[in-house]
Amino acid sequence: MRRVLVTGASRGIGRAVAHAFAERGDRVGVHYATGRADAEDTLRGLPGSGHCLLGGDLGDPQAAQDIVVGAVRALGGVDVLVNNAAIAPSAENRHSVADVSYADWQRIWHRMIDVNLLGASNMTYCVARHLIDRGATGSIVNIGSRGAFRGEPDFPAYGASKAALHAFGQSMAVTLAPHAISVASVAPGFVATERQAPKMAGPAGEELRGQSPFGRVGTPEEVAAAVLYLASPEAAWSSGAVLDLNGASYLRT
Repeated sequence: MRRVLVTGASRGIGRAVAHAFAERGDRVGVHYATGRADAEDTLRGLPGSGHCLLGGDLGDPQAAQDIVVGAVRALGGVDVLVNNAAIAPSAENRHSVADVSYADWQRIWHRMIDVNLLGASNMTYCVARHLIDRGATGSIVNIGSRGAFRGEPDFPAYGASKAALHAFGQSMAVTLAPHAISVASVAPGFVATERQAPKMAGPAGEELRGQSPFGRVGTPEEVAAAVLYLASPEAAWSSGAVLDLNGASYLRT
């Protein structure tokens, strides 16, 4: 039994990841920023016992530290961190250069970097120090994005934050390996979460499915399965890897 902290676990990929760990007998800390009701639903749906709920805005460095302290207290420690929480692309934060004011450009960039990159880095620091101080092994898995490689013309801050998260994870893989802490990342393509249901049901759905030769998009459970593997002791030799999960919709070498 391991103690697992999953950020942004109120819905979507985070919820699927939390459920996957709980199914194998782990105790899970379910983090949320604003969606407390959804996070409570996640918590209620987890098999097993000893799970906990943790709220806080990862854009606030003190909140990040408090979340880790709370998880350690409630779970009895943290062995695995999944950095899933992020400000995702939406109609409200679209920031194509040609279509957004300079003030909005600044605001959106700062918010996405604060949460998607700095929030994950602060969580990583706090969990890594907890593991080092305990003299314990552990795993950290970052949820990145295909957009880090393909580009995000309407959401450049998102693409940049995910590319930076991948690079950050590789740096941490090197520095934390002597402490027997592995760090890896996944880079999902489009995933059919609850938030994306209207888009999948609309005109864009066909185009999104057509991006992959499988003729569909990914599922949160597929991402969760990859995270579960990368966080396992058997995957320690994969530390530093960035695993593409996009159904061959974007290939790179």
